[in-house]
Amino acid sequence: MEQAKSGDKVKVHYTGKLTNGKVFDSSVNRDPIIFTIGQEQMIPDFEQALIGMSPGESKRITISSDSAFGPYREDLVAEINPGNFNPDLELKVGQRIEASQPNGQKVVVTITAVTDSSITVDANHPLAGQDLTFNLELVEITDSPD
Repeated sequence: MEQAKSGDKVKVHYTGKLTNGKVFDSSVNRDPIIFTIGQEQMIPDFEQALIGMSPGESKRITISSDSAFGPYREDLVAEINPGNFNPDLELKVGQRIEASQPNGQKVVVTITAVTDSSITVDANHPLAGQDLTFNLELVEITDSPD
């Protein structure tokens, strides 16, 4: 039976869970994801886990936070003067917005607190600092480089 290898285009069903068991994302009840192994379209350990799997095979993997979205960094949390935002925006806790850094580079931040005098934003990835467990099912190898 064919086994997945680097360079193969694959269809994969997955369910991602946090260490507390909470599901943060899943392709169940929708189309599987399609990507090419080795092109760094997914977390490297996610892609690596598929190598050697055959269509129809399933496995569970755990990826440490360092190998997933990195550690949570306090230096990526900042308080910003509300005057720096468009006054027409209705800013709410949990909202993700695109912001400009002083060097002009764009970054997506999550609003974590709103007061009359400051808006607290967090530029960490929402899954930073979290170990992730994935249930993987290799649905199909759709294109092989050989």
